[in-house]
Amino acid sequence: MTVMEQKRVTYHEETDIQNTLKLREILKTMPPFCMDYFRALGASSSTRTRISYAYDIRIFFQFLLDQNPAFRDYQMTDFTVEVLDQIQALDIEEYQEYLKVYRQPDERVTTNGERGLKRKMSSLRSFYAYYFKREMIHTNPTLLVDMPKLHEKNIIRLDTDEIALLLDYIEHCGDSLTGQKRVYYEKTKERDLALVTLLLGTGIRVSECVGLDVEDIDFKNNGVKVHRKGGNEMIVYFGEEVETALKNYLEVRKNITPLAGYEHALFYSTQRRRIGVQAVENLVKKYAKEITTTKKITPHKLRSTYGTALYQETGDIYLVADVLGHKDVNTTRKHYAALGDDRRRKAASALRLREE
Repeated sequence: MTVMEQKRVTYHEETDIQNTLKLREILKTMPPFCMDYFRALGASSSTRTRISYAYDIRIFFQFLLDQNPAFRDYQMTDFTVEVLDQIQALDIEEYQEYLKVYRQPDERVTTNGERGLKRKMSSLRSFYAYYFKREMIHTNPTLLVDMPKLHEKNIIRLDTDEIALLLDYIEHCGDSLTGQKRVYYEKTKERDLALVTLLLGTGIRVSECVGLDVEDIDFKNNGVKVHRKGGNEMIVYFGEEVETALKNYLEVRKNITPLAGYEHALFYSTQRRRIGVQAVENLVKKYAKEITTTKKITPHKLRSTYGTALYQETGDIYLVADVLGHKDVNTTRKHYAALGDDRRRKAASALRLREE
């Protein structure tokens, strides 16, 4: 019998496997009836999303244990689906208040702002909707409570001159370093420059960036295959600056011997493993703070920088939505089609109140 070559497991496939195992462990700590909901959720959501929902819904049951006298003698796994019909709108309002500041079983104090509150309430609404739709419960008090209101925040992004300053700093800051800092800089310079240039030049998410394999780069067409949220794959194209930065890094990469299992990763950590999201966030923060002290720049802010620049250059909100991988163009419009300061200034001289 011929032994066929084992299929290579991609970063995203391995991540899904690990997330699936993690979700199973979380569900063991929750009421058994929750299993039906998460099984159904699997058809329309990623493993990462299901883990977030599991944590959110587990907090709801923890709230009932901590705050509701009717469940004083309960354990988490004692709850049955019938308990959902015992909850009233007032209980949901109290839960919203609880979420603002609460103490976890390990005594850690957790807080939630507007976005955290809305996400957890959305999770609970989805949870209730599943059992209500299947007539396993007769009430849905989550629909009787208003969702938290979100206040829009200004988009934080780098200006054109700041982009140039950031890339120049990464390229030349080693001139002022000595000793071990200089050695470390020289070791990571081309990688860091390629990473930041790629993020700025394509607008891909940091999670998409760290998941890239070297085989995903196509220099013939200057495109990179990214694995989008939801599991879709897409080719995102890049320009000459990104091409140059990637090719320079790949020359350095040839001399790196990765640890077993990481041979295909595009970007390596100094430990010769696939670089992680936290490491990319740290290096972006490290360089950006030397350029601006008034803006908190993260990889997501580099994505915002790209999206804003692309919209200002093309005026095509549908193109921006497509390249950024937004499923709903309204998400893009909300973030990138707002009037900028320069356009607001034009409004000041656009109308003449009296003829000269």
